[in-house]
Amino acid sequence: MGAAAWVFIGAGLGAVFVLLARRQGPAAARRWLALGLVLAAGLYVLFAVLHGRPAWAGLELAGTAGYGVLAWRGVVRGWPWLAAGWVLHPAWDAGLHLWGAGAAAAPQWYVTGCMGFDVAVAGAVAMDAARARARAAA
Repeated sequence: MGAAAWVFIGAGLGAVFVLLARRQGPAAARRWLALGLVLAAGLYVLFAVLHGRPAWAGLELAGTAGYGVLAWRGVVRGWPWLAAGWVLHPAWDAGLHLWGAGAAAAPQWYVTGCMGFDVAVAGAVAMDAARARARAAA
């Protein structure tokens, strides 16, 4: 299956994830979306370990920690932090795992699928952030 197909599959799964998270209410949705962000980044640690690249796993762990901070801030402080994490994650996917040194450790189907997932979730979270900002301003 080609990369474009995985992007679309990932986007579809991302849309389903957002819908399921939103059904839980705003506070729970933020927690689910935060957990999803950490897991999306954390799977790259697993790929590095399985590929026998412990030094690369350390870099992936540092990235996961960074996304963890954004996720935590999203739960505690609100949607803009989560939006930032989800908007930045596709660049992490592409820069390190599609075109960078991490391409040897992460399967391309996951990288491209994750990019589609991230973009779908980022769009939804950015809309949630904008709605929250509009409600706060009203």
